[in-house]
Parts: sequence; structure tokens; C-alpha cells
Amino acid sequence: MLQSYEAIIENGQIQWLTDAPKVSKARVIVTILPDTAPQVSRRVPASSIAGKGKTLGDLVSPIISEQDWECLK
Repeated sequence: MLQSYEAIIENGQIQWLTDAPKVSKARVIVTILPDTAPQVSRRVPASSIAGKGKTLGDLVSPIISEQDWECLK
């Protein structure tokens, strides 16, 4: 029965991402997958607005009181 194991090859060395197979010798087929690690691209504000934002209230509680909520009237 065929079994699959996930690993990364870096500089010719295998790093198992799951449990390593319990074999001392085996015939293998290697399929190279494209690097699927997400590229982290941080957004940067335009220099004309960077650092000019203000927090108007508590980030957890509302800015206005409940008595002013139109949806509750």
C-alpha cells in the first residue's frame, strides 16, 4: 500500500512535517510542489496620512451612548 509523507527539502536535507516513515530502506517517488507559503505583504499608509489617525473612543465600547442609537428606537 502506498503512503504519503509531507516533508521539506532544504539544502539537500529532508525535514519531515509529519511523523517520519518507519522504514530503513524504501523506493520513493518525489514530487516537487511550488512554494505555497503565503507572501506576507504589509500595507503601508501613504506618507501624507501616516501617523495622523486618532482613536475617538474605546475600541470595545461604542463612541456614542445607547440612547442615541436610531436602530433601537
